[in-house]
This record gives sequence, C-alpha cells and structure tokens, in this order.
Amino acid sequence: MTSSLDDSGISALPSDDREVLGWLEFGTASRDLAHDVAHSGFVPDVVVAIARGGLLLAGSISYALGVKSCGAVNAEFYTGPGTRLADPIMLPPLLDQASIAGKKVLLVDDVSDSGRTLAMVVQLLEVGGAEVRTGVLYTKPGTAHEPHYSWRRTDQWITFPWSALPPVTVESATR
Repeated sequence: MTSSLDDSGISALPSDDREVLGWLEFGTASRDLAHDVAHSGFVPDVVVAIARGGLLLAGSISYALGVKSCGAVNAEFYTGPGTRLADPIMLPPLLDQASIAGKKVLLVDDVSDSGRTLAMVVQLLEVGGAEVRTGVLYTKPGTAHEPHYSWRRTDQWITFPWSALPPVTVESATR
C-alpha cells in the first residue's frame, strides 16, 4: 500500500483501497456541485446539511449559490468504516419543520452510500411540506437514493479531509 499527501500536504491513509479527497479538491467539488444546481434551474430557498458529513458542503454550496438560509439535521447510520446501525436514526436537535414548509430545499451530504439516510431525511422534509432536491460529493453503486446532483461516483471507502486525522483529545493536544 502507498500513502499519499492530500491537498494540505498531510499524509493521508493508504490510497490504493480508498478514494482520498483533499481540501483543495473539496473546494473544486463543492463549486462544481453548485454550478450543477444553478445550471439545472433549481433555486433553493434553504440548504440543509445532513450532519456531520454534509456540514462543510452545505456551507460551501450556500455561499456559492448565494443562499443565506442554511440549516442541518442530525442523522446517524455509519458508526465507522463498514459498520452501521440497523437503520438510520435522527439525533437531536431536530429541524424546525415549520421553517421549511413550502420551501425549496437543497439537502446535501458527503456521500450517498446505501442512500437510506438521504431517503429518510428527504421523506422527513417532504412530509414537512418542502420541495427537496439532493446533492452529494460521492454516490456509491447500488444506492437506494440516487441524488439529483453528484460530483463523483466510486465504490471505494472515502477519506474526507475533515475526517482523515483522528479526533483531537486532551492527551493528543498536550504532546
């Protein structure tokens, strides 16, 4: 296996069995997605992230599209590489349903792997009265929810720049 440097120059995990996204490429990818949304004619009133993976993408796309209203829903499905819960679950705090009624919502996440989390949140937003389109950085083969906008397709595990390094802890911060 070989290691690679991401766009920040930090050594990333082995790249022969992973798709590695660096910070500079993330900037390009998010701008490309925003261009795809604009080109399609969809003009969102609000960009909603699926936290945590979609948070940075939602901020980037909302700036690129000039959409000032940006929010998040908290969902969990994957608990680690290749490990997940039986079903995706919503975590608090929950989105204020009344705030999205009648709105055009661009729902974003980092990846549509199984697609089950995206499908669950789309249903939640539509029940709340929103018109929803979805956008992701990556789409995996066989996803149950095919996003409206996707930057790239892959069947590999993805190393994102925000999760490439272990969490900072008291012990690691006092080296």
